Amino acid sequence: MNREEAQRLRQIVDDVSVAADAATQVLVHRAAVLDAAGTAKRTIRQSAVDVRSASRLLWRTLPMSAATIDAFTALAHSLRLPDVSSAEQDALNTLAQPVTTALRDVRALFGLRRMFSSRDSKQAAEKAAGYLTQIRDWSLDPRIAALLRRVDDRTAPALPFDAARAVEPTIGLDSLLGISDPMLVPAESLRELPWALETIRHALVAEGQFRQSAMDAGTALRHAETERVIAEMPIDRLRDATRDRIRTSPLEAAGMRTVGDVLRQAARITQLPGIGDVTAQRIRGAAQTLWQAAYDEMPARIDVKSPRPETYALVKALSAWDAARTLKNARHDLESADALRGLAEALTAQPSHLVIGGADAAASELLPAANSVITRARSLSVGGAASAPHDAWQDFLARPADYFVMLQELGFLVEDEDAVTGGLPEEIIAAIRKLELDGTHLTASLRGYQSFAARFALVQRKVIIGDEMGLGKTVEAIAVLAHLRAKGSHHGLVVCPAAVVTNWMREVQSKSSLRAHRLHGPGRVAALRSWRTGGGVAVTTYESLGWLLPELEGNADIACVVFDEAHYIKNFAAQRARRSAELITATPRAILLTGTPLENRIGEFKTLVEYVRPDLVVDVSGLRPRLFRQQVAPAYLRRSQEDVLTELPELVQIEEWLPMSSADERAYREAVYDGNFQAMRQAAALDRRESEKLQHLAEIVAEAEENGRKVIVFSNFLRVLDEAKAALPGRVFGPITGRVPAAKRQQIVDEFSAARDGAVLVAQIAAGGVGLNIQAASVVVICEPQLKPTSEWQAIARARRMGQLQSVQVHRLLSEDGVDRRIWDILATKTALFEEFAALSETADAAPEALDVSEAELVRDVVDAERRRLFPGLQETPVPAVQDQSS
Repeated sequence: MNREEAQRLRQIVDDVSVAADAATQVLVHRAAVLDAAGTAKRTIRQSAVDVRSASRLLWRTLPMSAATIDAFTALAHSLRLPDVSSAEQDALNTLAQPVTTALRDVRALFGLRRMFSSRDSKQAAEKAAGYLTQIRDWSLDPRIAALLRRVDDRTAPALPFDAARAVEPTIGLDSLLGISDPMLVPAESLRELPWALETIRHALVAEGQFRQSAMDAGTALRHAETERVIAEMPIDRLRDATRDRIRTSPLEAAGMRTVGDVLRQAARITQLPGIGDVTAQRIRGAAQTLWQAAYDEMPARIDVKSPRPETYALVKALSAWDAARTLKNARHDLESADALRGLAEALTAQPSHLVIGGADAAASELLPAANSVITRARSLSVGGAASAPHDAWQDFLARPADYFVMLQELGFLVEDEDAVTGGLPEEIIAAIRKLELDGTHLTASLRGYQSFAARFALVQRKVIIGDEMGLGKTVEAIAVLAHLRAKGSHHGLVVCPAAVVTNWMREVQSKSSLRAHRLHGPGRVAALRSWRTGGGVAVTTYESLGWLLPELEGNADIACVVFDEAHYIKNFAAQRARRSAELITATPRAILLTGTPLENRIGEFKTLVEYVRPDLVVDVSGLRPRLFRQQVAPAYLRRSQEDVLTELPELVQIEEWLPMSSADERAYREAVYDGNFQAMRQAAALDRRESEKLQHLAEIVAEAEENGRKVIVFSNFLRVLDEAKAALPGRVFGPITGRVPAAKRQQIVDEFSAARDGAVLVAQIAAGGVGLNIQAASVVVICEPQLKPTSEWQAIARARRMGQLQSVQVHRLLSEDGVDRRIWDILATKTALFEEFAALSETADAAPEALDVSEAELVRDVVDAERRRLFPGLQETPVPAVQDQSS
């Protein structure tokens, strides 16, 4: 190569080098920016905090710390790199790769390198020179220069990253973190979350300690009771335990009389004459086995009549635990707290903002969930654990049902699983067990069988709960309404007799945080408006449905309707029944509550089933009990007190067969002669001076006062109640009758409950035997047999229900001869048939006509029989329809 050629080549090299160097620097810069962006993405992913519930990813959050901001800055820089087309990328790659290589190779043709370059190097240099000569004009093309200027952003000013840009679609955070609808919130809004979780943790620890103390107290009571049993257990039991393999005479000779003596003196047994090491070991083992067997069978029972120091200690420990259970019924808040622990930990680094993205839950739902936890913690911080009552024993006596719930939670009261499930099909039981009851808005603690009933209603949607009276059907229904409220349904409706509206209002307010609205009587229009606006539980009456249904048409959003005392609508021909059926059809869930679903006719119960499950075919023609229960099982749950309330006190039923006084006889004969059935029923209780029933009633009341009990007296007749009230010398409350407004009835019950022992409450059985809770009374007097067995059962259940501590005495005042005896005999058949069908009996098939005894027929049979007995020569005349003279 001559000098001129070399000079020309140098110029080519210089010209091409300008573009090649620029392209190389641009590509190196872009690579560095993209590499930093990749690192930034990894940093962002690693900084994300998941909020999970069980295995579900609810939200993914990103605390905006300094490191996260730097990562977003790098990511944003990569996103603002100038776009490069594929053709432009090829041009840049050409300048940076083959051109740069050619520029390096061509150096072998210049300067001293020419003298020392190998032959191969010179050949490569000559080839590179040719290549550079070919592309010189291309590299100097103004379009290449423009491309290099456009894509070179090395001198662009660095832009600070604003946290708000993190959720901009251009950043691509949703795809980067796998979230939806990311939103940015100031971290200050969750500043209290770490404190809240620590506060809740401390509360749980404290509650756990109180729970353990209660458990220890219950165990101590069992130990003490076991020691007392063993201390009285005859030593002969050792022979029974070893199948006569030991002799007890050496023990008895040493003064040991009980198994307790053997355990206390176990160390000296080997020293007794005639007892070797093997026999001593066998004796000690047998004694210990007997002790363990007694302990295993020993409940932690609270004996009200003869409490021991260990009993008081258990009650005190339960009271303290109850006061410390500040987080009971806060399942939702506790689950949220557990899920938010990782986020709370990240917040301790004090980020400026927080990005929230939705996964299985909407992003907007995280803040409310966190705030509910913070609110719960604030309530703990402000109020602390509520102090236990000063007198735990009196608190137990005032609300024993709550203490029994705690005993069950600790495992000291065990329910029969078969009894709890009420004979339901296995597939329904399995579905019920899967459902978790949300108690967020429930302030009462539920027994296991009550929780099962609430979940049964939720799973099956429209049901009849026929639990025996006293088991807490009201709180079961309230638990359903509270669960639905927690799931977003704001409106519940209760339909009940007017007599129990006040009771429902009180129960809703005391056992839940739901608002109760009285849609009955004055103010019902304003209450309806408030219920529609704010939600809650509306309580109305069967009579008020005529007004309410048109008001609800078109704008009702009722999640569940509850019908209390549902036997009120057993007759579909009645207007209130048709209105109730319309409401049941229009509502997604319905619960019919009745402790007496089956009365005189199985067909009436069939009507109730058809309200909730018209698809069930109820065949009543054969009256086969097993088929009956199988057919209605998906819609019907019934448990008895004895099956599920192991702590329920004894029910003592006394049939007081009394002679008639001469005054009673005169009044009775006159009523029979006139064919006046209702006068016949009252005749023995209308002369306060001579009536055998009223005189015996006074004796019962006097004895009750001596025994520290209160008495409730039921009759179907106002005149009988008036005479009873006048005949009793002490404090008598009432009467509660159908004419007494519901609020006044509850006031009378409250005053009676607060009165001293010996107080008496008189009530018309149709008014006082439905809906009211009269646990203060443990003596029930029924002045005459009722035409329906269920009327008496309802009345008794007013006193004998969950939480009653004393045994309940039921005195039925019955005249030896006459109408009482005949009614008693006739109704015995009805009672047996009820047990057969409603209580899952396995008796043989019954005849259809056995249940088909109407009241009119009963009245006619009794009056005719009594007229024949007392007036055999009297010509029989048709007995007219008898009007009820109870009011």
